[in-house]
Amino acid sequence: MASTAKKVLIVVTSHDRLSDTGKQTGFWFEELATPYYVFVDAGYTVDIASINGGKPPVDPGSEGEPGNRPASVQRFMTDSSAMNKLEKSLAIQAADTKPYDAIFLSGGHGAMWDMPSNTPLATALGAAFDAGKVIAAVCHGPAGLVSARRKDGKSIVHGRRVNSFTDTEESAVGLSSVVPFLLESRLRELGGIFERAPDWQPIAVRDGNLVTGQNPQSSHVVAEQVIEALR
Repeated sequence: MASTAKKVLIVVTSHDRLSDTGKQTGFWFEELATPYYVFVDAGYTVDIASINGGKPPVDPGSEGEPGNRPASVQRFMTDSSAMNKLEKSLAIQAADTKPYDAIFLSGGHGAMWDMPSNTPLATALGAAFDAGKVIAAVCHGPAGLVSARRKDGKSIVHGRRVNSFTDTEESAVGLSSVVPFLLESRLRELGGIFERAPDWQPIAVRDGNLVTGQNPQSSHVVAEQVIEALR
């Protein structure tokens, strides 16, 4: 008998450098771990993919110290099943995304480099969007949306209410001139109707089957909105 559990694919970056600064980046751990457990605790099946597959780089600023980590990150790091999925992440170009009810793009600055130009990711997102699947992204994860197109050729954010790490937040962390482009500005250029909260405040913007959030503080509310959308 086939399982009726919802299936979610979380996608993270494989990019590990902030341009030519020499500084490390990668995915932001809390933006993976918090949604992962929102979905797992709801009874969903959750898999993890990355742009290149294998063990993706974690932004060192998001790992925290023992005893001083977000609860979801501590839980993830001590969960052998979760860590195994992360360290053996599926390569997005080889992953069959059709069985998944939702695709969730986690953030971290690395996403700004490898997600926008990844054709297999863009193709998978466009097909899932057209099929009515839930597409979600948080913080810099919406960078993965910028090349995804609907079957009519328009961006999947065109005419949709959308959110991401804001231009003012990028300025606040001193990386406006380091990232390849400003994500909020790009989403607006693509026809997205950008809705934001004050810097560093949680927000989830849902427009039909598209759910987006602004910053690490938003990862929980975005995941909850994915569950609402899947209902």
